[in-house]
Amino acid sequence: MDYIESTMTVTEEKTAQAMGSGDLPVLATPAMIALMENAAMRCAAQLVPDGCTTVGTRMEVTHDRACGIGSVITARATLVEKTDRVFTFKVEAFDEKGLIGAGVHTRASVLRERFLAKLGLA
Repeated sequence: MDYIESTMTVTEEKTAQAMGSGDLPVLATPAMIALMENAAMRCAAQLVPDGCTTVGTRMEVTHDRACGIGSVITARATLVEKTDRVFTFKVEAFDEKGLIGAGVHTRASVLRERFLAKLGLA
């Protein structure tokens, strides 16, 4: 497995205007980041034992170019390092014209039930 990709189409609900992160009808940075995180989560899910999942612990990205409603966005997560319970990914997002954002995302492996129990959710 070299990388995992996640794809979405920019809809009105995923704009900066709708999400409250800006006032323009363009792809919201939080929506781009969520797509990047989804690709990394799916990649890490293949590497953790049963009963475990991963949680995001750090995201450092740039959002370099705007995309309008109807644009198809693909996020790619490539595992670059794994130490103990920590996974580090190179994340990138593209539209049909090329790169729109990139950075580094870190996730930590946790025992699902124990994690939820600490929050009173299990």
